[in-house]
Amino acid sequence: MEAGSGDILLEVEKLAIRFRTHGGESAAVSDVSFCLKRGETLAMVGESGSGKSVTSLALMRLLPKAPLCTVSGSVRLRGKDGGMLDVLSLPESRMRAVRGDNVSMVFQEPMTSLNPVQTIGAQITETIRLHRPMGRRAADEEAVRLLDLVGIPAARQRLTAYPHQLSGGMRQRAMIAMALSCEPSVLIADEPTTALDVTIQAQILDLLRRLQEQTGMAVIFITHNLGVVAEIADRVMVMYAGRVVEQADVVPLFRQPLMPYTQGLLRSVPRLDLAGRRTGALSAIRGNVPDPRRPPPGCAFHPRCDFFVGGRCDVQAPALDVTSDDRQVRCLRWSEIAA
Repeated sequence: MEAGSGDILLEVEKLAIRFRTHGGESAAVSDVSFCLKRGETLAMVGESGSGKSVTSLALMRLLPKAPLCTVSGSVRLRGKDGGMLDVLSLPESRMRAVRGDNVSMVFQEPMTSLNPVQTIGAQITETIRLHRPMGRRAADEEAVRLLDLVGIPAARQRLTAYPHQLSGGMRQRAMIAMALSCEPSVLIADEPTTALDVTIQAQILDLLRRLQEQTGMAVIFITHNLGVVAEIADRVMVMYAGRVVEQADVVPLFRQPLMPYTQGLLRSVPRLDLAGRRTGALSAIRGNVPDPRRPPPGCAFHPRCDFFVGGRCDVQAPALDVTSDDRQVRCLRWSEIAA
């Protein structure tokens, strides 16, 4: 996707996140850098514990404060006036205005994200009136418009409904309506389809695509579902043990993954074209994600890697290399693997 510097909505450079725990300091995220362009969808993928959700919370500045949690690096977000905002150094009063107005988030489980004792309408109108000078009646009409936009039938009647009175798909749509209420330029969607059946999942993905086409907003889509990634993403960022291990456009990454971890993720996806063949058990990556308090020496993936070389992979930590076709990969042997 070609774009000038004015089309870059979000720039993240060398983001690092550390938590203080009883067992010692935990390096949840290290050296994460990426940019997001207008109208682009970036998928962040990886196993649980890879640092995806923590990264997204840092972008929203919703992590605990120091000394429990320390965040370093740079997060720059384009404001509505066209200037770049330094998210990590903004005063909290200013950051409250940025959340929702410039960047918004759809959380993984709407039942725990929505207030169970407030109606859907009250929660959406509260968000609208917090960021926009609007009376109650006008905010109600805007809430109806948003609920209708995200495909909730009988939108006006749903204003008085409580979260438990809606289905999982409708709750997720209500969360999306709330996130879009102030027309943010960047939307972060943290596994928004995980708890939904495949029919509702397809409807939510189609909804996000349509809204993106209408508004030009950029989307960070956090998921472990590579089928969803293939359908919705322009670019993919693979994370492992808190680091970016591969980043590329979606088609080249699926066609020829360079990092052994990415290869393992793709092999573990069930394939219909192999159904019925006697090919043995479903492929899986052996072992587990390392403890961030005690990371292994060298490459963090080496204890699980099929291409491990003793005395090299367990000694030297790989840098994030940039290939000739502008892909990024963190592996000492990627050029051998790609050959």
